[in-house]
Amino acid sequence: MALNADQTRTKHRRTWLRVLLVGLALWIVSLVVTLLTANANLVPTLILLGSFLVPITFVAWAFERWRDEHVTAELIVSAFILGGLLGVLGASVLETYLLDPSPLLFLGVGLIEEAAKAGALIVVARRMSRRHARDGFILGAAVGFGFAAFETAGYAFNAVLTLRGLSLSALVQTELTRGVLTPFGHGLWTAIIGGVLFYEARAGRFRYTLPVVLTYLWVSVVHALWDYSHSIALALTFLLTGTKWQYQLLSMGYLPQPTTEQTRTFTLLSIASLLIVAVLGLITLRVAWRRTATEPSFTHRH
Repeated sequence: MALNADQTRTKHRRTWLRVLLVGLALWIVSLVVTLLTANANLVPTLILLGSFLVPITFVAWAFERWRDEHVTAELIVSAFILGGLLGVLGASVLETYLLDPSPLLFLGVGLIEEAAKAGALIVVARRMSRRHARDGFILGAAVGFGFAAFETAGYAFNAVLTLRGLSLSALVQTELTRGVLTPFGHGLWTAIIGGVLFYEARAGRFRYTLPVVLTYLWVSVVHALWDYSHSIALALTFLLTGTKWQYQLLSMGYLPQPTTEQTRTFTLLSIASLLIVAVLGLITLRVAWRRTATEPSFTHRH
């Protein structure tokens, strides 16, 4: 029996879910085989599968829902791979030569990485004849998710290498944590900048107007708050539960051993901090989305 148009479209839109489930299954199988065989040659497979699974799931979703004559499959892939890679390389160079350890380090990271991703988005979209806000959200998210995928691969690689040899537990913990947090990080932040940047474009040219600049600065601050979350949680933990001898050790430059209660408090505060920043990002996305919805061409695509 033939499927009607709605059933076909619904089935087609489930491709991203199949990509996620199949990719997760392959990652689990790869992990089990690596543990059973102790074959270090499989570690790169684990790193790549775990780092790219969630970002590629977004690309699959974007393929199904948003591609059209302007946002083609090729453009989305270019934004993900080329944009993400350009963003990572640009940010790495700038952070190496411009940043030094300081209390404002993470703010500098936020400013540099958001600028690098925005620049990569501009490079990828430079040949588009028409630019609409929703296209900017989608392509910006693709660049951000590509950035996140390459960055996670780097973190996973560093996690697996320890003084005692390869640590699969550290690798798994890194990839699971970053996989869960990925939708609320780079993809979200660059989507916001991309939407406003495309909305402000005129006559085929990007314009760096006040809304674009303010959006970039605010997203960079949200990015910095995300990176500061553990430091904030640590400070609050000692402020709320610190003892006299721990403060004395801190004043002498030593980090005191936390108690079991402090470890639990730190974990809860870290999660709470990340949740608050994630909500800030989602609220910002919603505000930017609704503001740009006044664009005449802002229509829903199937």
